[in-house]
Amino acid sequence: MDTDVLIIGGSFAGLSAAMQLVRGRRKVVVLDANKPRNRFAKASHGVFCLDGKTPGEIRATALTQLKAYSSFQLVEGAADSVEIQEEGFAVTGQGDSTFKAKRLILATGISDQLPDIPGVKKRWGRSVIHCPYCHGYELSDRPLGVLATSELSFHQAAMIPDWGATTLFTQGQFNPEGEVLDHLLARGVMLEKAPITQLEGEGDSLSEVVLADGRRVPLEGLYVSPKAEMSSPFISQLGLELEESFTGWIVKVDPFKETSERGVFAAGDLSNPMQSGTFAIASGTMAGVGAHRSLIFNQ
Repeated sequence: MDTDVLIIGGSFAGLSAAMQLVRGRRKVVVLDANKPRNRFAKASHGVFCLDGKTPGEIRATALTQLKAYSSFQLVEGAADSVEIQEEGFAVTGQGDSTFKAKRLILATGISDQLPDIPGVKKRWGRSVIHCPYCHGYELSDRPLGVLATSELSFHQAAMIPDWGATTLFTQGQFNPEGEVLDHLLARGVMLEKAPITQLEGEGDSLSEVVLADGRRVPLEGLYVSPKAEMSSPFISQLGLELEESFTGWIVKVDPFKETSERGVFAAGDLSNPMQSGTFAIASGTMAGVGAHRSLIFNQ
């Protein structure tokens, strides 16, 4: 199947890119396994005009609107490999299906590697969260905690008191000092050095955490910054350059989201140092515009 632009990944970033391209009257194929990073969240908050909608509802609405354009096609399934060819790219999907495209947009997202603490995984995206703008309002005025996973957690802990009384759990590994400590104390953040060993609560709710010394601390929301992993094999297959951001490694892109490989664009969490649904939409919009401009000016 030949197309102008093939987009791998059909969540917020990929579908936003597709919208710009079909409105530019370009043929677009979105290849999507429908396993987005945000699938664990009950709702997407802070998204303009869509506050409180589930990620699934937003995706369904976007697809309904995209399917009104005759040049759009959704193919459900995972991509297996990408090959650079003389006139573009060849992507092999499930069942040995092959797609050829002049331009390629990677919107595959990233994977979250959560701390190996009993009770964290089952509450991820519900009462264990990473972004106060995305989910913090719903946990307002409750006892809140920040689980330190790096020194970046100090910055996060300084923010959370705007939503509720906050305890920074250093896990006995990440201990703030000097001006950082002074700022946390001035913000009213309490420090707890004993490691959290377990989360407890009914269902996906959180009511308390158990510490290594046996104490139980009432808690109804726990912020965690997981280690992000770029699990897409296409980064290495295409030899894309990476760069280190304050949140970890991301794909290096120019202002129009083009990567180090000409004709390949990266959108969403794959290339964003700050990550949320809103940022993914904006990133996808720019990637779509960038790919369209590339088809016009860089033939």
